[in-house]
Amino acid sequence: MAATGLRHAGPVTREGIAPRLAAVRARTMLLVEQLSEEALNAVHSPLMSPIVWDLGHIATFEDLWLAHTAFGKPMLRERLGEVYDPNAAPRSERGGLPFLRSEDAFRYMDEVRARVLDLLDGADLSLGASPLLRDGFVYEMVLRHEQQHTETILQTLQLMTSAEYSPPRAWAVAGPDPMEAGMAHVPAGPFEMGAGPAGFAYDNERPRHVRSLDAYRIDRAPVTSGEFREFVADGGYQRRELWSAAGWEWRTAEGAGAPLYWRREGDRWLVRSFAEWGELDPSLPVCHVSWFEADAFSRWAGKRLPTEAEWEKSATGAALGDGCANLDQLAFGCAPAGAHAAGESAYGVRQLLGDVWEWTASGFDAYAGFEAFPYPEYSQDFFGGPFRVLRGGAWATQAGAVSTSFRNWDHPQRRQLFAGFRCAADVE
Repeated sequence: MAATGLRHAGPVTREGIAPRLAAVRARTMLLVEQLSEEALNAVHSPLMSPIVWDLGHIATFEDLWLAHTAFGKPMLRERLGEVYDPNAAPRSERGGLPFLRSEDAFRYMDEVRARVLDLLDGADLSLGASPLLRDGFVYEMVLRHEQQHTETILQTLQLMTSAEYSPPRAWAVAGPDPMEAGMAHVPAGPFEMGAGPAGFAYDNERPRHVRSLDAYRIDRAPVTSGEFREFVADGGYQRRELWSAAGWEWRTAEGAGAPLYWRREGDRWLVRSFAEWGELDPSLPVCHVSWFEADAFSRWAGKRLPTEAEWEKSATGAALGDGCANLDQLAFGCAPAGAHAAGESAYGVRQLLGDVWEWTASGFDAYAGFEAFPYPEYSQDFFGGPFRVLRGGAWATQAGAVSTSFRNWDHPQRRQLFAGFRCAADVE
């Protein structure tokens, strides 16, 4: 299920921006409103910032782009620039920064929003405006930035063990739909990859270009917890031949023997979702696995991970509308594999959007003809590193923050992400 009011669906107008800013902010506050001051301010994991740091960063980013950069106004609180600069300190060090606590952070968010709305009244969003303001590009960027940080906050809340979090569930996940089992065949040939010139997209999604691929097969649904349990039972974590050299080094150092948040009790596997432990549901997509684990499973299954080009071609025709994908957070969990037949792609592949981010085999690199805009730190500084691309979004992703061309990326060892995968295979 998706809340269409949070999606950008056409030309941006001044009259349409303010309600969208309010809707996204209301979602942010809904996710954190039950948290105590201690839970807001604490470092819950060295992998993550304090939640209230994320809130102050959201406000600073908004002030930087919607007041300072777009309109030449001085920053509302200049001294906070370095505190909330994600490039100035890794997440593990942010708990020691002089960030605004609790109510001070909320007031700061309100102060920034008030001046942003005042400036919006005089904004020129026409096609003749600057590239930053044209068709509201910078507003869309700021909206998506906040949407992305709500998913980061959910990762932190899932990691949190010092306090209980009760998810404000607003709807239930869809049930499974009948579907053909196994893998879909995607024929050889060209397709257009990346975002087109119209509408909002991040720089790393462009330019759209033609890719030609050999024929391949791809799982019709994400790998399930039940399938992954078979990998565990077959000694998948102990079999060196299934792992890359880096993956085996990670597995050994981590002591990993199951996905994050799984716990074995006798013959049963339990899975933690926020404060609740429940019986493993074998029908759900497996979640909270690293790229290394996905790669090892794929090898165990006699398959491989798809490249991101294969993933995107497979997603041709996949729909984002209501009832088509499990996005927008408030289900607080995955739908069974095979759900959302209405969102099926042209090749008969389901759940490419929503439920879990999907690891691909590809590293994060620029497309030919890439141009950084509006700042190189978003994409360019990460190209060619150790990162692996993820596609498709998760239940924890707001519907307005993902598309079939959107590229996410992270370190291959990360497991706090709401990430799973599906497998591919060559056609012999």
